[in-house]
Amino acid sequence: MAPSQTTRKEDPKNQEEGPPDLSNYQDIIDPATFEQILEMDDDEDERDFSQGIVYGFFEQAEATFEKMENALSKGDFDDLSQLGHFLKGSSATLGLTKVKDACEKIQHCKEELPKDNEAEREKAIEGIKKTLKEVQVDYKEVANVLRRFFGEELPDPTTTKTTETTTTETKKPESPKAEKK
Repeated sequence: MAPSQTTRKEDPKNQEEGPPDLSNYQDIIDPATFEQILEMDDDEDERDFSQGIVYGFFEQAEATFEKMENALSKGDFDDLSQLGHFLKGSSATLGLTKVKDACEKIQHCKEELPKDNEAEREKAIEGIKKTLKEVQVDYKEVANVLRRFFGEELPDPTTTKTTETTTTETKKPESPKAEKK
């Protein structure tokens, strides 16, 4: 029997109270790159600027994933490649390494797609589908970490029943500055 791997869900750092220590997530977030975004904030307590950039990325990524799925279902590998390139750049800017790496694979998918051998082509398309699913899982993981970093309370996955077909809209938490206006 193969040794079991410890996943982040079992890791005590996932149970931490308050904002997560991003240095614990170096496998999904490049701390040096993300720190450059944080340095642009006028107020370290509010983090309005960096939070706006990150939450804008969330909206962009979710819309792009939908377009990617559409392009893949139509067999439009040129569009899929362009969308992979687009999201690769956005995720690289924030230092989201796993998302960036998977998007780079998607960007180059059409170059590796066999044209003559139908069986090999179908196998390659299945690989692209798998990569697209994996990048969406990686995105959700990093989005949850960053939402917690910016003070958003997320439902406890051990007490909340969710399904893949259920979507919830998460609002950006209001900053104390917004309340003063």
